[in-house]
Amino acid sequence: MDEFTDTGACADAIIERVGKRLHVAAPLAVGKPNRLLNALYARAKADPEIELTLYTALTLERPKGASELETRFLGPFVERVFGDYPDLDYELDRTGDGLPDNVRVLEFYFPAGKYTGNAQAQRDYISSNYTHVARDLLDRDINVLVQQVARGEVDGKPMLSLSCNADVSPDLMTALQARERGGATVAFAAQINSQLPFMYGQALVKPGDFHFVIDSEDGHYQPFGPPRMSVSDADYMIGLYASSLVKDGGELQVGIGALSDAIVHALCMRQQDNASYQRVLQTLDVEKRFGAVIERKGETGTFEQGLFAATEMMVDGFMHLVERGIIKRRVYDDLPIQRLLNEGAITEEVTPHTLTALLEARALHSTLTERDVVYLRYYGVLHHDVGWQDGKLVAPGGERLDPNLTNPESLKKITDSCLGEQLKHGAIIHGGFFIGPQDFYRWLREMPETQRQRIHMKSISAINQLYGHEALDRLHRRHGRFVNTGMMVTMSGAVVSDGLEDGTVISGVGGQYNFVAMAQALPDGYSILQIRSTRMRHGELVSNVVWNYGHITIPRHLRDIVITEYGIADLRGKTDEEVIKALLCVTDSHFQDELLEKAKKSGKLADDYEIPAEHSNNTAEVYEEKLATLKTDGLFPAFPFGTELTDEEVVLGRALKVLKRKIESTTGALEALADGVVDGAIHGDVRPYLERMGLHEPSTLKETVYQRLLAAELRNEGIGKD
Repeated sequence: MDEFTDTGACADAIIERVGKRLHVAAPLAVGKPNRLLNALYARAKADPEIELTLYTALTLERPKGASELETRFLGPFVERVFGDYPDLDYELDRTGDGLPDNVRVLEFYFPAGKYTGNAQAQRDYISSNYTHVARDLLDRDINVLVQQVARGEVDGKPMLSLSCNADVSPDLMTALQARERGGATVAFAAQINSQLPFMYGQALVKPGDFHFVIDSEDGHYQPFGPPRMSVSDADYMIGLYASSLVKDGGELQVGIGALSDAIVHALCMRQQDNASYQRVLQTLDVEKRFGAVIERKGETGTFEQGLFAATEMMVDGFMHLVERGIIKRRVYDDLPIQRLLNEGAITEEVTPHTLTALLEARALHSTLTERDVVYLRYYGVLHHDVGWQDGKLVAPGGERLDPNLTNPESLKKITDSCLGEQLKHGAIIHGGFFIGPQDFYRWLREMPETQRQRIHMKSISAINQLYGHEALDRLHRRHGRFVNTGMMVTMSGAVVSDGLEDGTVISGVGGQYNFVAMAQALPDGYSILQIRSTRMRHGELVSNVVWNYGHITIPRHLRDIVITEYGIADLRGKTDEEVIKALLCVTDSHFQDELLEKAKKSGKLADDYEIPAEHSNNTAEVYEEKLATLKTDGLFPAFPFGTELTDEEVVLGRALKVLKRKIESTTGALEALADGVVDGAIHGDVRPYLERMGLHEPSTLKETVYQRLLAAELRNEGIGKD
């Protein structure tokens, strides 16, 4: 292993080792070593003979406005929130259509919607299930693997941690090391960042496993931290319905964003203030309308056993679930121990029965071997000071004991002097990668080591599928609930999540298909796909529940549970007629009649079928009015877990969002202009907001128009009104 303090020198060493054909794999999202990638990219830009192909996903960039108003709003916010995070130079060039001919960036997942108009990015997208990514990259002859890592110690020995990205790298490293032993030339390079938390599980790597390790002064920058978004009323409704399907003692996987915050908020309310949670369910008629499916597949009580989390993406929502005592169920990577725990034959408290139960389960030899002792010591069944010498157990006090467990006298001596107190090395979370705001990273960094060890970072091959470890996973993932997000659902139950029917890629398949398929393979597991029932397109309301669509991500034969803000559609094992009826009940009423008629014309519904009365008034006004009464009690704040925005920025963000939506349609644009003329005068109450935007003293006609448009919208937000 060679160590560097200069990133550029390491880039040169990589090229010297593998040559000018650089096929570089880098982690998705936070784990990219930006400084090293920038150095490699700079060399490729300067030398056309270098062939640089980067294989990655979720390339992150400091937010930039798409309009002048957005840029004015984001500028100070980005500097404050993203601090010294360095952008990737290849990304700045790619978004500006400026990549040189000798550089390609191939990705299997995009930030949602970022590259809809970028032809090169669309051409260089690879559609892969997350579990197939390592395989697909190896097929493209990767010869360089780079990653940002944390440095620490384990049992007094120096170690590196893959930290935020144990998702693909462990499998890639194992395969590339095998190729290296076969004579291939590869390079593994790690860039140390002290701002990353030191994580455990498969994230642990020996420093010598890397050919090059960089510890440069400019490499210790803050990780990319996406700010929290506000949670809309529709999202709160979706999260509330989803929360009622989570069973105590089960397993949970959720994604990122406002919908994730919504379900986490509902689960926290369910745990910490169950009386209010029950009142919310009653006020919103949740159990009245969907009580049957909740009774069959969910619960609404508190979490006594708690949940275990197995998720490809660990987000800050899990922080709140841990802190509030919801995620607390430990699982163990040992089949006999986990089976005995699930059966209630043992508990996590070590007793003499723990030892005899493991013996009866044939996890041990009747006369303990040295391997048995190592196993029992690792899991805490035996005290960590118990030793082994010349075929005898050595008790912590030094007494040598006969290891024959079938001898009552020997067994009593062992249980009297050698037992531990609690099982060890259990995990409350298995995560593939993580991303979140800065307080999430800080929480992980500052967490006591014994608590951080309860989070096991694992490869995607261990998390997103059952293959190779199915018996254990079935025990870990009892009552699994896999909660993900889709864009549209067809009336046959197929779901659109990653792209459009014209071939445009919005994001990617990622692990969604993996989790949906896994849910179908587990006897008590369910896939829950959250879909907002409508969206605005060019200023008009359109339905996300559609008759059919020219592209799907999840096929109809894997249909399971779909949730919109109007309720729960339980689709698994249902006939086409039953599926259509269920989806009509969670469709916005502006579009129910049209879909109903299409279903009848297709012969999928009887001509005399009518949507039940309790589901025929699905409008935003209905649930917004009910939520408004609950908001007065502080139950549904715009930012349930806080925000990096200042109070002024919260108001400005809301006003700018409404203004943008108005301008998307001709009618709305005319309305905004009229408001600007009539109510765009500058008064003292709006001045601080205009100062924040740099529009308090306009110097051009354009700035004057922006000033009056924004001032009028602030008035609509209640600023300056009596």
